[in-house]
Amino acid sequence: MRCPKCASIEDKVIDSRISREGNTIRRRRECLECGHRFSTTEVLVRDGLVVIKRDGRREEFSREKLISAIRAACHKRPVDIEQMGMLVEDVVDMLEAQYDNELPSRAIGQGVMQRLRAIDQVAYVRFASVYKEFRDVSEFMQEISSLPKIGDEP
Repeated sequence: MRCPKCASIEDKVIDSRISREGNTIRRRRECLECGHRFSTTEVLVRDGLVVIKRDGRREEFSREKLISAIRAACHKRPVDIEQMGMLVEDVVDMLEAQYDNELPSRAIGQGVMQRLRAIDQVAYVRFASVYKEFRDVSEFMQEISSLPKIGDEP
């Protein structure tokens, strides 16, 4: 890995941790040139996944595009990047088991919303507003009223 401080490719791994689900590995590294410490995350590469859009178009699945949408929904919310990464991995694992290599965009959105709802309700409503294409405030209110009240069981 290239050091983010000095750009050297000489480093050593100090610590490795496998995620709870075993889908990612987080490594703590130290640059042998400047001594800077940094973290990297290894993720299973999934080749050949195709998203079937609502209008029937097909495009290559982009983990980065999905994490970007989730990051926008979670902006200034108490959801860390690791939770977002695990959310994406959980959704993709579930979809691969159910659909093989062609993933309907509707199923991706539903999977993300289901998990976001349990993590952060504000992020859920933000994501749902884009995914469900809310047209006015009444649609927001209807979605918000469907959420469990504080203290209720999810």
